[in-house]
Amino acid sequence: MIKLGEMMMILDLHRQGLSVSAIAKATGADRKTVRKYIARGLEPPAYGPRKPRQTVIDPFTSYLRERVARYPGLTGSRLFRELKDRGYSGGYTAVTDFLRDIRPAAAVQGFEVRFETPPGEQAQVDFAQFQVVFTDEPTTPRIVWLFSMVLGFSRLIWARFVVHQDLPTVLRCHVAAFEALGGSPNEVLYDRMKTAVIGEAETGGIIYNRALVDLARHYGFHPRACKPYRAKTKGKVERPFRYIREDFFLARSFRNLDDLNGQLRHWLDTVANPRTHATTRRIVSEAFAEERASLRSLPLAPFRSVLKLERRISREGMVSIGGNFYSVPDATKRRTVEVHTLAQEVRIFEDGLLIAAHPVLEGTHQRRVEPGHRKMHHRPRRHPHHDDGGTLRGAGDKVAQRPLAFYDAVGRAMAQERTQERRP
Repeated sequence: MIKLGEMMMILDLHRQGLSVSAIAKATGADRKTVRKYIARGLEPPAYGPRKPRQTVIDPFTSYLRERVARYPGLTGSRLFRELKDRGYSGGYTAVTDFLRDIRPAAAVQGFEVRFETPPGEQAQVDFAQFQVVFTDEPTTPRIVWLFSMVLGFSRLIWARFVVHQDLPTVLRCHVAAFEALGGSPNEVLYDRMKTAVIGEAETGGIIYNRALVDLARHYGFHPRACKPYRAKTKGKVERPFRYIREDFFLARSFRNLDDLNGQLRHWLDTVANPRTHATTRRIVSEAFAEERASLRSLPLAPFRSVLKLERRISREGMVSIGGNFYSVPDATKRRTVEVHTLAQEVRIFEDGLLIAAHPVLEGTHQRRVEPGHRKMHHRPRRHPHHDDGGTLRGAGDKVAQRPLAFYDAVGRAMAQERTQERRP
């Protein structure tokens, strides 16, 4: 097989009118070869398949295929970290290029208008549902809720898994988030969750839960409800839910709720908040350091809003609140008591008097018994042969034994008294 340059020379000499013998003599090719290429004309050369080259990601492709097949939602950054733990020395782009080939194509969506907020202006709050099987209870699937607060400017995420979506839980999560952030924003945006929004007034205004309004006044922020059926209004908090689910929650195991939240805090501190945000192109924690100065200062006094309700005391001397059980003293007389639920404390009252105070328990089916509430006074049992000096006891008790002379003297005294009574 001759080279492309030699073939071009043969064809060029043929166009100039040279004979086959002259072309063969000029090029050094055989005359049969010259005739073949003159007859064939100019054709692209045919090359065989190139032998594939070994790349740095090749030893890890089977692992990536298995992970994507089992957990399609895992993010590229999560898988990149897993490969690095397994010795991968290549770049992030090689991983995402390979994932792009093995993932199904995403549906095409319309364009969205993005609204950015200045530092300290807004935070977005919402809940998302997760189903988990804790290794401490391997046969019982559990529903947990992720409370998330995202600052609009820096995109910093504060989040916690909880068992309930009730109002005390919402208040506790707000308080914990503000304390962790070191302040509160000017505005907090909510979905139309029942714990925040009660309804709409006839004039078109939003009616917020009274306890949430008390919380807003205490910390100095304005509650704001997004428009109905406009979840994208809260895009800054909706997208992190998917990010947390795919980059943190999937393909992990958790012993219990405390372990779940412990792993979440570690992931937020080491992965989510130190990352470069895809939209702002800034490191989240560095942007938050700039935003923190614009947050409202925390109030000096703790938040003490009270939610009041009545509860009955069980036969075990326990009161059920939020799926958990709290003790009352043994001396409690009434069967119904008044419970005041604060953000961090449960207080129990009998006839207006405080009889018990407990820290709020997370989770469900937990019991807390204050040691001082169980003071059972047991009467000491006497030895069956004990002589206490002649005290008569009830049925079945023994009567103290006396000498016969004692009973003889008693009989003579009684007879003498009767004789005196008969005399006129």
